[in-house]
Amino acid sequence: MFPGASADREEAAYVVVGAPLDVSTTFQPGTRFGPDRIRRFSRTYDDYDARTDLYFSDRSVHDHGDVRAWDDAEEYLEYLEGVLTDVRWDDAVPLTLGGEHTVTLAGVRAADPDTFVCLDAHLDLREEYDGNELSHATVTRHVLDVADEAVILGARTGSEAEYERASESDVTVVPPEEVADWTPSFGGDESVYLSVDIDAADPGFAPGTGTMEPFGLTPREMRDVVRDVAETGSVAGFDVVEVNDRDDGQAAALAGKLLREFVFADADAATSDE
Repeated sequence: MFPGASADREEAAYVVVGAPLDVSTTFQPGTRFGPDRIRRFSRTYDDYDARTDLYFSDRSVHDHGDVRAWDDAEEYLEYLEGVLTDVRWDDAVPLTLGGEHTVTLAGVRAADPDTFVCLDAHLDLREEYDGNELSHATVTRHVLDVADEAVILGARTGSEAEYERASESDVTVVPPEEVADWTPSFGGDESVYLSVDIDAADPGFAPGTGTMEPFGLTPREMRDVVRDVAETGSVAGFDVVEVNDRDDGQAAALAGKLLREFVFADADAATSDE
């Protein structure tokens, strides 16, 4: 169980769902261990958040556990989408723990957002990767079949074809050096899905991921983005993905902290609106 996620399912405002898919991960596999590892390295965090004056265990968070993955990614994503759709139908926000980034597609389909916001080192706009059209390197292209626009924060690598796709009007790319100055331009009636690929962080901070890319974001910059997006009160789904077991817990610890930051900021925004 994610620490503090002790609410009953029927009363939950947020539902943690583990999605340990690990079928298209490139270079360093191990995302199948991501959800449990994030839970494990979040155990030391205090329940209380001084910034919002809230307790995590009072935020009505429930841990559904993991949705066991199998080799057929398309079939798995369809099943995971059903689990996350049930969460949405119960008026709760799904918090998905990956698992490779492909699982984000299930979350986006369940949430059906207007805008997709992603912290990511990679554009993930490929049509296929190594012959696989449903790869973690294609996820944002697939997301744009659902969402009206994508905002990719921290991207610093991609193919020529990906950058050509990113130049179209429905994609905004914010390079790492400009992320600190970025602020959300959406809100109100717009719905948003927020995805955190842990490789958005510089690998010096989060080496436990499949495809490390230098010159990335600091944990504080990622935290500020998560807070800013959550505080719009428009987020219909959240995930943190691409954590593996190839470090001493740095990536998992950051992932767990960012999930908590999202819950605190989103809950605080909801309280302020009452």
